[in-house]
Amino acid sequence: VILDEGAVHRLLRFEDLIPAIAQALAELSAGRVVQPIRSILPITAHRGFFGVMPAYAGALGAKLVTFYPHNEGIPTHHAVILLFRPETGEPIAILDGRLITEMRTAAASAVATQLLARPAASVLAILGSGVQARSHLRALALVRPLREVRVWSPRNAQAFATRHGVKAMASPEETVRGADLVVVATSSQTPVLRGQWLSPGAHVNAVGATRPDWRELDDDLMARARLYVDSLEAARQESGDVMAARDLVAEIGEVVSGVQPGRRSAEEITVFKSVGVAVEDVAAADLVYHASLRIPSDAPDA
Repeated sequence: VILDEGAVHRLLRFEDLIPAIAQALAELSAGRVVQPIRSILPITAHRGFFGVMPAYAGALGAKLVTFYPHNEGIPTHHAVILLFRPETGEPIAILDGRLITEMRTAAASAVATQLLARPAASVLAILGSGVQARSHLRALALVRPLREVRVWSPRNAQAFATRHGVKAMASPEETVRGADLVVVATSSQTPVLRGQWLSPGAHVNAVGATRPDWRELDDDLMARARLYVDSLEAARQESGDVMAARDLVAEIGEVVSGVQPGRRSAEEITVFKSVGVAVEDVAAADLVYHASLRIPSDAPDA
């Protein structure tokens, strides 16, 4: 089965993906997933990276992904996900992975938001205006009652705001002040979010800066916040923000399963730092694959 991005778009819904990612992360934290740290090949001549991300968690597969942060006019991430039959090793599906990567990242943040953000959190600040800003807006609206959304980015905030009916802001600080929820989804390699801007009780989802020498959160925030990650093993090797943290609290999968507590008080600042892990991609791809099997081959395109 070959499923291109259009097929993924028709078949993958956040309503189904968010609980699937929650389950996948719980399985990862429980030690029931076979998943090595992703292998990264620098493409220095073209300022890019090529990654290989295999996982076995009932479903068996691997994502091949490229990250070219300086791309303009085309996405910075491209990917292909391969699925295999676990019992025999036979290849069963090839899926375009760009949209899956976009959506599973936001779904993981939605899982963390469900568990860590205050129930009445309703003011969302987004730093960044790319595909992750778009997908996080859609996903977080499903788990919290958003009444105000603000966005800032160096170049495209107004276009994003117009397209999605939200407020464009002039600076990161102005965007974040007074917000309950913050998404940091930029390509910055130096901190764009400062802890002193955050209100007591805020929750932050940070999905950029996935290299050891890159940062998107400042030292003040990393010292003040209660920190959760998708994978301790991966975050300690891949995230400059996590390396700068005073201490790590838990994997979000441990909170899903009740092994670790989530938010402890209304005043606490919480951070979910996501580097993205292969089990999320394989779980999402498996969801799309099985959805495709339920659609008659002669059904018209949506």
